[in-house]
Amino acid sequence: MEMDTRRRGLFWDVLAGRVPPPPAAVLLGWELVAVDPEQGTIEVAFQAGENLANPVGVIQGGFLAAMLDDTLGPALVATLPENQFAPTLDLHVQFLRPARPGRLLGRGRIVQRGKEVCFLAGDLMGPDGKPVAVATATARIQTVR
Repeated sequence: MEMDTRRRGLFWDVLAGRVPPPPAAVLLGWELVAVDPEQGTIEVAFQAGENLANPVGVIQGGFLAAMLDDTLGPALVATLPENQFAPTLDLHVQFLRPARPGRLLGRGRIVQRGKEVCFLAGDLMGPDGKPVAVATATARIQTVR
């Protein structure tokens, strides 16, 4: 994917290497696959290792929720100017089936964008390409001081 290094903002600064990635994204193995700020969509991949598994060997649900949060949030943050950020106010996750360790693919989109409050949705696909979880979220655009 070709990246426009002229874009500014936290999302773009991380991608361009101007600031380090968030530690949570590093832990989850976050990788940008595709982003379309004009459409408000994003695809990201996560490398879900054995270190994220529960005692029965599947990825613990809290990590799946974190992956979805780190999919939906960037769909919105990629559209914001450099002085704004959008923390998640609410995240609702539905777990559909167990997720095995491996590469998981998240797809997120902006459902509706207001001046401050935005609604987001997305899904997380397992290494076999089948959905493992879906989520909706509410985020609030804030100016960073």
